[in-house]
Amino acid sequence: MAKSTLIKDTTREERIRIVQGALSWGDDCDGVSTLMNSVDAMYQPYIDGELELFECNMRGAARSYVQSEHDRPSTGSSCMMGY
Repeated sequence: MAKSTLIKDTTREERIRIVQGALSWGDDCDGVSTLMNSVDAMYQPYIDGELELFECNMRGAARSYVQSEHDRPSTGSSCMMGY
């Protein structure tokens, strides 16, 4: 059975390892360091014991959705599906 990742069940050092392990993409991709800095910032509240891991993920997903909605070109249609 997997160990709990809840703040109450982990130390700060364990939370750092959890985040690092989940985000270990390697150094072979262009732009990884820039992306990793923004991802690191996204999970800092979890590492600091302020937000649970799922809350950080929900915030990141919400930010991506809102950003992508604003970046989508207008089709002139009022339909949310863009038809």
